[in-house]
Amino acid sequence: MARLAVRVTPKGGRDAVDGWSVDEAGRPVLKVRVSAAASDGAANAAVTVLIARALKVPKSAVRIASGETSRVKRLEIDGADEADFARVFGAPG
Repeated sequence: MARLAVRVTPKGGRDAVDGWSVDEAGRPVLKVRVSAAASDGAANAAVTVLIARALKVPKSAVRIASGETSRVKRLEIDGADEADFARVFGAPG
């Protein structure tokens, strides 16, 4: 299981990964936008589907470990590792 930090922009017009950024603590964060609104968990569901499709893992393999109600979320992903993140999303930096 690998962990991935994402910064989500709900109602972003489309579902897409916008590359890497750095949070205020200097840690890499993957910027993600989804067209779904943040209400009723729709944006969270869209994020898990988007990341699962990108990594070619089942959507059940992607879980939100923390940050359910915040823009920065920590995901736990079964069947993927840091090398997969670099291959699919590019190297953080």
